[in-house]
Amino acid sequence: MDRQPGSPKSSNRAAAAERPEGRSCSLARERARVVALLAAEEAARAGGARLVAGVDEAGRGALAGPVFAAAVAFPEGAVVPGLDDSKVLAAEVREELAPRIRRMAAAWGVGSATAAEIDLLGIAPATFLAMRRALDGLSTLATWPDLVLVDGFPIPSLPAPQRAVVRGDATVACIAAASILAKTSRDAVLRGLDTERPWYGFAAHKGYGSAAHLAALRRHGPSPDHRLTFAGVLSSGRTASTVAAA
Repeated sequence: MDRQPGSPKSSNRAAAAERPEGRSCSLARERARVVALLAAEEAARAGGARLVAGVDEAGRGALAGPVFAAAVAFPEGAVVPGLDDSKVLAAEVREELAPRIRRMAAAWGVGSATAAEIDLLGIAPATFLAMRRALDGLSTLATWPDLVLVDGFPIPSLPAPQRAVVRGDATVACIAAASILAKTSRDAVLRGLDTERPWYGFAAHKGYGSAAHLAALRRHGPSPDHRLTFAGVLSSGRTASTVAAA
């Protein structure tokens, strides 16, 4: 049976959470959760990989803006409290975690592919291009990682051993970290696009197909930052050539 917030038992639970021992238990559980995310990387190191990088993307399904990817390699034993899949974190938490990830990483890199490249190549090849650029940009590394862990699907023709991990952004620390850097980097770009063309509302929907975004497309037509090959972007009577000339 549900209890009202002010009932004795719920009040007792709230009081217990405020006690020092309650806070200690919560911190211990959080540390254990984050340490569990390191299992795949530790297993790879046990198999001989010295440097393991995680890769993830952000913005694949948006109607506007670039698709971003990030690559993160942590030193052995690195623990980032609060680390999780970027999609389950509030925006302010992602923004707080991003600089901590960059500080704690042995190496990190961010790459992107523009809306024009997405239209030219297709979203899947453009996403892999962004991932390759993120790996190419790994800071402080003279060579490629010994193993790349990729969220979802393997990167074609990658000149390094790799393993695709289903739901890797929720289960592998370096992939979760990459998801946060990719998301926060892309969000920053979309906020910049919003200052240039505020009538689209990019800062709010980040280029995804919200009702407000689709309404703005009907009113104003697509911008050079829109993905013209995506369904819903080109209104009736407008083609890629007329948009390019506009």
